[in-house]
Amino acid sequence: QVQLVESGGGSVQSGGSLRLSCEASSTLEDVYWGWFRQVPGKDREGVATIRGNLATTIARSVKDRFTISQDDASNTVHLQMTNLKPEDTAMYYCAAGPISRWYSSLSPASISVWGQGTQVTVSS
Repeated sequence: QVQLVESGGGSVQSGGSLRLSCEASSTLEDVYWGWFRQVPGKDREGVATIRGNLATTIARSVKDRFTISQDDASNTVHLQMTNLKPEDTAMYYCAAGPISRWYSSLSPASISVWGQGTQVTVSS
């Protein structure tokens, strides 16, 4: 079973930036990659997904502030977050899902592999 390990979380002030990284323990074929987030007491929500550097989907709430990218050579996916807001505070999870579910990629129900999560806290 492949493992996904996130890094890069932390605490920043409003308007700051963070870059999250996710490294997979082995290469996965025919998958897309994504970042999701969850606040205690709320449902997990999709933030951004990427398919082989050919296509991305970005949630409306983070559009123009977050960018997702992947490095196939190192089995790594990144989430660059800029102009962070207090409402971005959450546990962020790296994830992978089958290409067949790409058109619902921002739905947590489409995901087959989850990382353990990394906390992002934005203070006002």
